[in-house]
Amino acid sequence: MTVVKSNLPEPALRITGAALQETLIDLLGLSLIGKQAHWNIVGPRFRSIHLQLDEVVAAARSYADDVAERAAALGVPPDGRPETVAAAHSLPGPKEGWVKDVDVVQLMVEALDTAIRRLRERIEQTEKADPVTQDMLIGITAELEKQRWMFEAENHQPDER
Repeated sequence: MTVVKSNLPEPALRITGAALQETLIDLLGLSLIGKQAHWNIVGPRFRSIHLQLDEVVAAARSYADDVAERAAALGVPPDGRPETVAAAHSLPGPKEGWVKDVDVVQLMVEALDTAIRRLRERIEQTEKADPVTQDMLIGITAELEKQRWMFEAENHQPDER
């Protein structure tokens, strides 16, 4: 059943629909990773990292909604069902139980790195297929790169002089 007809040609719609669905899965997964780490972080930097995780989760959830609505607007039904996310998700995630603050920082850098790398691939894929979706993906990438930078800065040790 087609509820919304897209004005994109079929090949462009296939490319764009796949890019949006894959991005949706990564964003939903990233929000779950962030919340799991948020609930289980321990260590001296608990509070600052705990709050930073909330920012990542809020951004990932908001962008997931934008991505799903873009897909729907193009006539591609977004699939964010738990079983779909579980089957397709492949970002690095936290181990079970309590996680040290330093390990949370490293985990988030790695998860964000992976999501950003994938987004950059999709930016290239959608360049000709759908510049509007490409623009959305560029904005998401910019925010995730900012979040990655903030976590990476947590690992930085100033030079001793």
